[in-house]
Amino acid sequence: MSGGTGQDGEERGNSAYGRKAFKRSRSHFADRVTADGRDGWPVEAGRYRLVVSRACPWASRALVSRRLLGLEDALSLAVADPVQDDRSWRFTLDPDGRDPVLGIRYLSEAYDKRETGYPGGVSVPALVDVASGALVTNDFQQITLDLATQWTALHRAGAPDLYPEKLRDEIDEVMAGVYQDVNNGVYRAGFATGQEEYEAACAGVFRRLESLVPRLERQRYLVGDTITEADIRLFTTLVRFDAVYHGHFKCNRYKLTESAVLWGYVRDLFQTPGFGDTVDFDHIKRHYYQVHTGVNPTGIVPLGPDLAGWLTPHHREELGGRPFGDGTPPGPVRPGEEVPARGRP
Repeated sequence: MSGGTGQDGEERGNSAYGRKAFKRSRSHFADRVTADGRDGWPVEAGRYRLVVSRACPWASRALVSRRLLGLEDALSLAVADPVQDDRSWRFTLDPDGRDPVLGIRYLSEAYDKRETGYPGGVSVPALVDVASGALVTNDFQQITLDLATQWTALHRAGAPDLYPEKLRDEIDEVMAGVYQDVNNGVYRAGFATGQEEYEAACAGVFRRLESLVPRLERQRYLVGDTITEADIRLFTTLVRFDAVYHGHFKCNRYKLTESAVLWGYVRDLFQTPGFGDTVDFDHIKRHYYQVHTGVNPTGIVPLGPDLAGWLTPHHREELGGRPFGDGTPPGPVRPGEEVPARGRP
């Protein structure tokens, strides 16, 4: 999720949202942090800092993966203010408005250290090299895959295999459809500038969701009998659906709570350690409704929806499945990384 420019980097300012056709920017900085350091960035405990916004679904993928894999001690975390300004994501949640490790006020400063005058958007998630303060990568599609497959030496004991090799073809296929029609589709609907553009995107969102229902009626998780990367990527959109996408992005054919299967599925994940304990509904709502001024000019944040239902029984365990496979759940949330009470159900 970008800040500091319009969606495709051509028009500056948050007011650009909803005033031009939506186009997902490609990740300009696509270096990889790998076990063998092939791009010059070897996996190393304490070397990198993960910068996220709890509002952003793309960054939330990395939050969930980091928790499930137990990388908290190896990969430090910086959480940006959910309400960015036109300069970019900012660290106004920290004392003196500076990230305490990187010493910067805006994530754009790390981008500038990597490439002076970079013309594109400043996006999260981002991995930053602590020593130099320079951005390493903002490749939101690859970061979580690498956390699962390249950072294995630093995984906690009992960490799940989120991208099992024997299931990768099916996982990739499922994720590709979800990305096109759901993860990205809600944005194409929400930022549409014409009726036909909106209707096509909105129809695609619900068509894809409905295609997943038969699969999730017969099995607990999207691929195989354990949680995988595919579930993480769908979860981070579904958990935002009723709070922002249904109203703010006009994806309102029905609410998630009105789909027994999808509502049960997302509650199951939400109640699984590593998922719901990373979700901040206050950050989510304030970001979308206050930043996207081209869609919501008043900046008014709605009071609803009621969050109490997230903790109700889902009965998905009756389908079988083992959330963590042969592994174990992650431990308690690291001190200082808890979601504030106002952002929890």
